[in-house]
Amino acid sequence: LVLSLAWLGPALGDEDKDEEVVEEEEKEKKEDEVLSDEIKEEDNVLVLHEHNFAHALSEHQLLLVEFYAPWCGHCQQLAPAFAQAATELRNESSPARLGKVDATAQTALATEFGITSYPTLKLFRDGNRTHPLAYTGRMDSQGIVRWIQRRAGPSTTLLQDTDAAAAFVNSQDLVVVGFFKDPRGEAAQAFFEVAAEMVDMTFGMAEAAELFQAYGLSADTVCLFKKFDERQTNFPVDPAQGLDMAELTRMLRVHSLQLVMEFTNETSNQIFAAKIPHHMLLFLNKSSSEQLSLRDGFRAAAGGFRGEVLFVVVDVTGHGADVLPFFGMTPADAPTLRLVKMENNRKYQMEQDDFSDSAIRTFIQAVLDGKVKPHLLSAEPPEDWDTRPVKVLVGKTFEQVAFDETKNVFVKFYAPWCPHCQAMAAAWEELAERYKDREDIVIAEMDSTANELENITIHGFPTLHYFPAGPGRMMVEYKSTRDVETFSKFLDNGGTLPVEPPVSEAREQPPCPGQSPAPAG
Repeated sequence: LVLSLAWLGPALGDEDKDEEVVEEEEKEKKEDEVLSDEIKEEDNVLVLHEHNFAHALSEHQLLLVEFYAPWCGHCQQLAPAFAQAATELRNESSPARLGKVDATAQTALATEFGITSYPTLKLFRDGNRTHPLAYTGRMDSQGIVRWIQRRAGPSTTLLQDTDAAAAFVNSQDLVVVGFFKDPRGEAAQAFFEVAAEMVDMTFGMAEAAELFQAYGLSADTVCLFKKFDERQTNFPVDPAQGLDMAELTRMLRVHSLQLVMEFTNETSNQIFAAKIPHHMLLFLNKSSSEQLSLRDGFRAAAGGFRGEVLFVVVDVTGHGADVLPFFGMTPADAPTLRLVKMENNRKYQMEQDDFSDSAIRTFIQAVLDGKVKPHLLSAEPPEDWDTRPVKVLVGKTFEQVAFDETKNVFVKFYAPWCPHCQAMAAAWEELAERYKDREDIVIAEMDSTANELENITIHGFPTLHYFPAGPGRMMVEYKSTRDVETFSKFLDNGGTLPVEPPVSEAREQPPCPGQSPAPAG
């Protein structure tokens, strides 16, 4: 653009204008645009900044705003879905619009709304900027649209009589109805809030006495109606404690699932959103009728563990093929059983697979009682694992290397697919090269997708741990900048960073979700 304007200069009769003047004018023009409260759009998403934010709030009844960073990979991944949702809402003449704020440039807005990670989405209603609602939906276009629609209209359908209630209950495979004698009471209001959050379920509300009688109820109750398993599940409201929104949400999630789920692309979100603490998995090949018959015993064992253990069938030749590496398995290992403790991804395996319902129940109860040790993955150590500057650790060799009392061992726990790990790979190699002649320092790495440790759980990648020499089996997590010089200061200072005066008061950039606050490279 600068060159184009420079070429046009003589034609416009302004022969003395050079490129520096043109650049200055362009800069001033951009500043004027930012200072304006005019609202521009990109793919039906409002482009917001501190000078037009108030204008946008006054113009739109509901405004969902994404606070993003241009460099954030999660934000870049969300952008197409966010734009698609914005287009869908605009096409249906919704009172809601979507907007975005570059929080790295609009620091005043980022500070005002407490932005600490990217992307962060907040919903502003009726021009109120003091109490925005945090977005809690899925990060895809359909999830965003559903979440907004639930807040743009009533969260529940009022059921006036038995005909309306029967039609509502039969309208879908799964519906929730709240029976409340006082629809303006605290319990009913809490129910409405649950309905507003659980956008993937359909909610109704009944207050008529004839409806209480028709469904066998005498007091305030939330009922889940299903066309599978138990047809009606009741959750009575405690008259003393009221309605616990978190517990109701959990129970609806648990009981909305089939007693035995099949792991597919369509059900995976449901399976993990239910937050059931243990998953019992039956891996089988659905093309084998003999293996399919194993589902009967599996289902028979499931009833006694609802809410505590979720039973899932995984087809090793279908959608389940993608999760086999997580268990160190191949399709040839089917049929087999695994139990997973979700809080730490610990996996448990029968000594010998027994698919009878009694054996499955006995095994699960033993795991819940802490009587079974986890089954830990370990790759085989490469032949040259200790000949290169970066030592390659696996589950089988970790203990003897990391807790060698004569060595200070600095370990990178990584995933091969992780872009942050890839970004710091060169720095880790350079660090190892720098310390390769030090007898007391070992620079190592371990692929945490192929290796597991009994007492160390890795929650994100890369994770860096320092194991100092000496007795005591100490472990220090490294949380600072990931570059060679800072790594070296940390090692040379015995596993801590020397205290240095702050260089500036600059506002620290929040990380992408799932990424350590330390830069990745």
